[in-house]
Amino acid sequence: MRILVVGSGGVGGAIATAASRRGFFEHCTIADIDGARATAVAERTGDPRFAGARVDASDAGSITDLARAVGATVIMNAADPRFVMPIFDAAFAADADYLDMAMSLSQRHPTEPFARTGVMLGDEQFARAEAWAERGRLALVGVGVEPGLSDIFARYAQDHLFSELHEVGVRDGADLEVEGYAFAPTFSIWTTIEECLNPPLVWERDRGWFTTEPFSEPEVFDFPEGIGPVECVNVEHEEVVLIPRWVDCERVTFKYGLGEEFIDVLRTLHKLGLDSTEPVDVRGQRVSPRDVVAATLPNPAFLGDRMHGRTCAGTHVTGLGPDRAPRAVYLFHVADNDECMRKHGSQAVVWQTAINPVVALELLAEGVWTGAGVLGAEAFDAVPFLDLLRDSGEPWGMEERTPPA
Repeated sequence: MRILVVGSGGVGGAIATAASRRGFFEHCTIADIDGARATAVAERTGDPRFAGARVDASDAGSITDLARAVGATVIMNAADPRFVMPIFDAAFAADADYLDMAMSLSQRHPTEPFARTGVMLGDEQFARAEAWAERGRLALVGVGVEPGLSDIFARYAQDHLFSELHEVGVRDGADLEVEGYAFAPTFSIWTTIEECLNPPLVWERDRGWFTTEPFSEPEVFDFPEGIGPVECVNVEHEEVVLIPRWVDCERVTFKYGLGEEFIDVLRTLHKLGLDSTEPVDVRGQRVSPRDVVAATLPNPAFLGDRMHGRTCAGTHVTGLGPDRAPRAVYLFHVADNDECMRKHGSQAVVWQTAINPVVALELLAEGVWTGAGVLGAEAFDAVPFLDLLRDSGEPWGMEERTPPA
């Protein structure tokens, strides 16, 4: 396997670190609009299999040219979601397989945005599924932690823990704190704004996909390993698009523990129009308000030494167990920031996102996972993934919970 990673930010850098410890690939090129940064990431691994290069993630042609030049058999998208389609199309043109951690962006319904779906996350990619399948190439989409590991937990629950699934509810919460900043997101603010201010997506068997108001259906969820209760709200996320395609259940939701302060900041950005991606004229320069917000906040990739606490990603599943008795479980992965910084040199949210596509790449390289078309992680057997994740030093857990009345 010869890998091209597009994006050398926090997650791209952590992917390089994780992959450098494994022997499943022949060569890996780390590419970025900032070629010097990409080269520095490659050199930091101390692994001669890595090299850096410059590429424009918005230019499919340049990505295709680079992929051919380095002989890439797979392209790993570690860039912002706005670059999904050029990277996705470049992989197809280069006759390479493709992986990402976030899918093509959604567009609101023009008249009923908080009730009906418009263009959903991933629609642009799924529209090309037949062409990928006919070529015999795989686009493995949404294979970070959320989406990704959370979807794999859903597949594992279906295959091994339940005879009948009712709700699959992805729940994400943390007790992370960042020293020295009044406000500092622990993940890309560009992506966070996109997810949290878009109409949240819900799937129900009888209704299909529909949307709600942002921050709807608040609930307090008790997270494991000392994190404790965190209020979570509905957020637009790929799991709700992916899980119903391969997991037989009644309802799918995604809720994120944002916190009251974070929600207030997001609402203020929206009220002021600072969440917009449409460029505006500022003293003769065309700039996107959201890009300005992102530029004024600290880069989450470099906050690791100021962060403390843990982040938890997991999937809460309800239904009937093998004995047909009501059952509820929470399958989860917890990342402790101090431990991640000590062991990997990456902050917890970044590392938790990056380790999963590396596990998926290894399964593909070894032929354990095989397929063609546009597929989510839940389309594959969960056990090899969860076993390899644990073998890679990332244990996951499961707790029995009280079934709903």
